[in-house]
Amino acid sequence: MIMERKFQPVIIFSFSRRECEHHAMSMSKLDFNTDEEKDNIEQVFSSAILCLSEEDRGLPAIELMLPLLKRGIAVHHSGLLPLIKELVELLFQEGLVKALFATETFAMGLNMPAKTVVFTSVKKWDGDTNRYIASGEYIQMSGRAGRRGKDIRGICVIMIDEKMEMSVIKDMVLGKPAPLVSTFRLSYYTILNLMSRVEGQFTAEHVIRNSFHQFQYEKALPEVVQKITSLENEATLLDSSGETDLAEYHKLGLDISELEKKIMSEMIRPERALLYLVPGRLVKVRDGSTDWGWGVVVNVVKKPPQSGTLPPALSASRGNNYIVDTLLHCSSSSNENGSRSKPLPPRPGEKGEMHVVPVPLPLLSGLSSVRINIPPDLRPPEARQNILFAVQELGKRYPQGLPKLDPIKDMGLQEPELVELVHKLDDLEQKLCSHPLHKSDQSEQQLSWYQRKAELNHEIQMLKSKMRDSQLQKFRDELRNRSRVLKMLGHIDADGVLQLKGRAACLIDTGDELLITELMFNGTFNDLDHHQVASLASCFIPCEKSSEQIRLRSELSTPMMQLQEAARKIAEV
Repeated sequence: MIMERKFQPVIIFSFSRRECEHHAMSMSKLDFNTDEEKDNIEQVFSSAILCLSEEDRGLPAIELMLPLLKRGIAVHHSGLLPLIKELVELLFQEGLVKALFATETFAMGLNMPAKTVVFTSVKKWDGDTNRYIASGEYIQMSGRAGRRGKDIRGICVIMIDEKMEMSVIKDMVLGKPAPLVSTFRLSYYTILNLMSRVEGQFTAEHVIRNSFHQFQYEKALPEVVQKITSLENEATLLDSSGETDLAEYHKLGLDISELEKKIMSEMIRPERALLYLVPGRLVKVRDGSTDWGWGVVVNVVKKPPQSGTLPPALSASRGNNYIVDTLLHCSSSSNENGSRSKPLPPRPGEKGEMHVVPVPLPLLSGLSSVRINIPPDLRPPEARQNILFAVQELGKRYPQGLPKLDPIKDMGLQEPELVELVHKLDDLEQKLCSHPLHKSDQSEQQLSWYQRKAELNHEIQMLKSKMRDSQLQKFRDELRNRSRVLKMLGHIDADGVLQLKGRAACLIDTGDELLITELMFNGTFNDLDHHQVASLASCFIPCEKSSEQIRLRSELSTPMMQLQEAARKIAEV
C-alpha cells in the first residue's frame, strides 16, 4: 500500500535485530528499484567492499545484503558490520533504499528522514520488562517521518497487535517526553582509564565534580531547601498537645495491623481458604494503600485472569494461581461507553456500581463470617446493585466492623505459631479498647493530625539526609570500594599505580573488562584455536533471548568451566 500510494521511502522500526532481519527477508520477493538503480547500487557496493580482504567479502553478512539492496530493501541495526551500516545509510540518503528495517538506534543522532515511518510493535524489551514505548521514544522515531522541503506532511503508521487502553495511546503519542536525567556511574573501565592518564587534571574526582550528574544535584538543592521550609511550617501549625498518648495509641494501631497481616497470610493459604471462599462470602480486598472495602465472592478459579482485566492496583499480582472472582464496589467510569476498561474504586461521594473483578488470592485482607445470597444471574445491573445495597446495610448493622472468621474457632487452625499470633492480637486489641483515646470524640481527628505530623517529620529528615549525603561523597565512597577491588585483583598496586593487568583491561571496551582480563592472564585462551576463542568470546556479547537449545561441545566444556570459575572469583572479591 505504501509503495502504491508513493509514500516511500519508509522506515520500519522493529525492536529487535532478529525481527528486522525476518521482516526484510519476508519481503525479499518484492522489487522496488529500476534496473538503473540496481546498477548504481551494485557499483557502490562493489567499491565499498574493496577495503575488505577477499576472505571477509565472502561473509554471509556481506553476501546476503546485496540482493536485498538491489531490490530497494535494507536492514540497519547494531549487529551489522560498520561498513555495511555506513553503506546502508549512504544508499538511503541517495534514495536507492525504499524500505529500511531498523531498530530504534537508527533514530538517534542520524539525520535520515523518510516520508513514512511504521512501528511493527508498540512494546519493547528494556532489559527488565516488556513495556510500551515512552513518549520521548515515540517522538524521536516518528519524527523521522516527513522530509524538509520535500514532503507536505509525514506519515506515521502504528501496528497494534493487542488491545490498548486509550490513556496508554494518549500518553505515548501526546505525552511529555521524559526529563533528561544523568545516569552517570563509575565503572571499572572508567576508573582504570582515568588512572592511565598522566595529566593531573583528569583525576576521578575532577571528572565527577564536572559531571552533568553533579550539576543536576547541585541545581536541585535550592528546591530541596524550599521544600524543607514549607514542610516545617506545615508541621508547626499542627496541634502537638498530648503527643505521648497519641504516639502510644498510633503504635498500638500499627502493631494490630501488622499482626492481622501475618494471621491473614496464614488463613488465605489455598489449602485452608478455598473451603470458605464459597459464593456469597464477604471478603475484604486491599492492595497497599488502596482499600477496596468489602466485596462478595462469586467464584474461585485456578488460572490467571486475562490480560487487561485487572484494575491497575491489582495487576502486579496477576501471576498468582488462584483468582477470586469478587463483586466489588467500583467507579461508574469503569464501564463507560460500553467498553470494558480496568475497574477503579469509586471516588469519594460517588455512588458507583458493583462489578465482578478477578482478585488474586493474596490480596484478600479479611474473611467475614457473614454470607449473603446472590442471584444465579449477575449480568443485570439491578441484580448487582441489590447486592451493593445488602453490603451497605450490613455495614450499618455492624458499625464496629463486620464479624470476621476466627482462625482457631471457625477454621480450626491449631498451629502453635498461629495460636500465639492470635493471642497477641487479642491482647493488643484489649489495650487499644482500654486506651483513653479510644472512646474520645476527637481521637480520630487527633490521630490524623499526629499521623500527618509524623509523615511530615519523616519527609523532612529524608530531605535533610539527602542534602547532607553529597553526591560527590557517594562517588568518593564508590571509587574507594572499586579501587580496593582492583588492588585485590592485581590491576593496580598499593599506591594506586596501574599494573600490566590494569593496562590490558583499559583496552577492553566490549564485554566485562575484569572477567576477560582474568581469562587472558590465567591462560584460558592459550590452548584454544581461533574457532574456540570466538565461541568463548561470544559469551561476553549480549544477545536477544532465543528458544534455541545449544549443545556445548566437549572441547569447550573446560574453557566454559574456567570462565565460570573466574566469574565466581571476581564476584567473591
